[in-house]
Amino acid sequence: MRASATDAVWSALARALFARQDLTSDWVPSFAAVPRSAFLPDIIWPYDPGRGDHVRVSRFKEPGAWHTYAHCDVPIVTQWDENSDAHTPLTEPTSSSSMPSITLSMLRDLDVGAGSRVLEIGTGTGWSTALLAHRLGRRNVVSMEVDAPIAARARVVLRRFGLPVTVVSADGLRGHPAGAPYDRTIATCGVRTIPYAWVEQSCAGGLILVPWGTHYAPLDVNVLLTVADDGRSASGRFLGPVEFTKVRAQRLTWPNHADYLAAHSFGSAAKSLTSVTATNLGAGRFEPAHLAVGTRVPDCVHAPAPSRGGVQPVWFYGLTDKSWAVVLFRNGAGLATVRQAGPRRLWDEVEEALRWWRDARRPDFERFGLTVTAEGQTVWLDDPSKPCRPPT
Repeated sequence: MRASATDAVWSALARALFARQDLTSDWVPSFAAVPRSAFLPDIIWPYDPGRGDHVRVSRFKEPGAWHTYAHCDVPIVTQWDENSDAHTPLTEPTSSSSMPSITLSMLRDLDVGAGSRVLEIGTGTGWSTALLAHRLGRRNVVSMEVDAPIAARARVVLRRFGLPVTVVSADGLRGHPAGAPYDRTIATCGVRTIPYAWVEQSCAGGLILVPWGTHYAPLDVNVLLTVADDGRSASGRFLGPVEFTKVRAQRLTWPNHADYLAAHSFGSAAKSLTSVTATNLGAGRFEPAHLAVGTRVPDCVHAPAPSRGGVQPVWFYGLTDKSWAVVLFRNGAGLATVRQAGPRRLWDEVEEALRWWRDARRPDFERFGLTVTAEGQTVWLDDPSKPCRPPT
């Protein structure tokens, strides 16, 4: 693609992002100075909305397509299965470049100012690192990347732009105490437990922006925490749904279906009926019901199976034992059949959680919040004094 055409596509993206207020005026100079394309590898797997899947694109073989995707508001996978070999069979994305709208809206919500010192968890390509360093100065940004080759590549590209940021190749869940305290902490990976180390390494009144979720669904929801004046806790509300590559140390090991049925056979399962519909469970990926149920039903995976013959099975697996449940929805009509087995009655727990969410007037993400202390994390509804899960 010619430089003029590339600039036109990039400018069109900038105008669209600015119109939606994802790109704000204070970030425009940095957005212009450090283009996303400069941080992408030669082989990328952008998400193609028309196909509904990722496509492999080579900068050398398809330069036009490569530049078009690089300048579109789509997520781009840059590594699969913790392996930089582009020919490895692809099963799970393990590093990516987020949609520009997501990257920029998160930087907007981070609310940095002159002199803000930022800890970034998940360097990835280094693009968001460069945006921060261009605006704040490279000495005010520390970025952490668990994958050493990815960290090394990011350092090279950052230096090319005159931004030799400190990129630490280590587990970001431990933070980086040598550079603390930080005014802002931002994670570019989905977490299931927010480390207390991030609170300990923050200034009083500092902000921590994290995509958080449960193992119930792949969904993450950005939560913006404010560190208390005494520095001993952080609390704040959820902002909105996203979906990130999960931090490796907290990534879900997918349950083996056969192991669960071997532990508790289908024939021995308790059978019942439910009036809950598949829609009630949450038909889309970004449904508030997923957050509500995930917080009320811990250590549980929700796994819809393909529909066959007008019947869609939805499975639930316990992560601390071999409890399981399945609901058979028939074209959304009539009562659905439930079978469940094991020490936990998972469907009963899910049904109760949906009832709780309904009775609370089906709250959207913004009514939920989260508090992190040395003792752990608590999700709450409307107010920190109202935890989503009753005390155990």
